[in-house]
Amino acid sequence: MRRLRIELCGITVATLLIAGCNGSSLDGSDTSITPTNASATGVWSGTDSVSGLTINALINSAGQASFIRSDGVQFVGSVQVSGDAIAATLGVYANFGSAFADGSTHGLGTLSGTVTSGGSMTANVAFTTDGGTAVSGTWSLSFDTLSSSGSSLAAISGNYTDGTTGAVVSISGTGQMTSQDSTTGCVLNGSVSTTASSVDVYQIAYNYESCSGASAGLNGVPFTGLAVLNANVSPVQVIVAVSGQATQQSVTVDYGIVSYLNGT
Repeated sequence: MRRLRIELCGITVATLLIAGCNGSSLDGSDTSITPTNASATGVWSGTDSVSGLTINALINSAGQASFIRSDGVQFVGSVQVSGDAIAATLGVYANFGSAFADGSTHGLGTLSGTVTSGGSMTANVAFTTDGGTAVSGTWSLSFDTLSSSGSSLAAISGNYTDGTTGAVVSISGTGQMTSQDSTTGCVLNGSVSTTASSVDVYQIAYNYESCSGASAGLNGVPFTGLAVLNANVSPVQVIVAVSGQATQQSVTVDYGIVSYLNGT
């Protein structure tokens, strides 16, 4: 059945300018004050009020964000910050192989709230699934010191085992990402990159080929997203959250995949 997509209006956050008094200074020049925007960049963790589940947020220096709920649901968008106000329009994805209670696997939503640099984030979140179910709640997140671990291809390179599929995922020192799942036949080829070496957030892009069975729909879908390396646990772990979209038999299909890769 073709799915009717409900497009939600995005949130535009106006830039707030605070004008200074039009008095004269000693040198005769006017003065004005422009507020400093808080930073949302980094790794955040906290709780979703609706489900009671843990939320981990990855936000890179360009504002690209992935909020990952512990049941694999992703909230993906580009955040805007003005002063201490934060806002985003979100695509919402059930983890591949799962679905929301109404049977849909995707939705659209919004986020609005406040953030303090390296401190806390409080957000009101509302979304509607493609099946028409409306959900709203709040997130309370705290800045994770893991953010300051930095990022580099040398640090993330290595061999990992996917905690769900058991497939071995290899990341080279140049950022090439490869894997093959002996169960589904899926062959993964992609790349890992980083744009801000001071922040422990990586960009991920990959696609699958040769998938069979229930995974066949993943073939050729361009997946993009974010990842974080946690070197404070043993073995080290990389959390990868990606999403993608494809048109199959004239129907738009949205996919989300969260992977927990454990160092070998």
